[in-house]
Amino acid sequence: MSKYAMFGKLTSHPGKREELAKMMLEADTLNDMEGCIYYILHEAEEDPDVLWITELWESQEVHAASLKNENVRELIGRCRHLIADVGGVKVRPIGGKGF
Repeated sequence: MSKYAMFGKLTSHPGKREELAKMMLEADTLNDMEGCIYYILHEAEEDPDVLWITELWESQEVHAASLKNENVRELIGRCRHLIADVGGVKVRPIGGKGF
């Protein structure tokens, strides 16, 4: 199985990025998630409403399973009202430090 990576983009409703980031970080949902190598939240420097997520998983199947996890689904539900748009780019990691 090959690793699965993604650069996710969350655009909050105007002025809600900080609240969204805080809610996501305080949830601690992925800390013990099996197969999650890293899940890092970033604030965009040039857009006050955008959060970027870099994530690396053991496989695409493990990532898909995480989206069915009860705690993940609950967190998504709690955050939904703060999110205006969701996007991202799927990438194939090939190596480097931390891989």
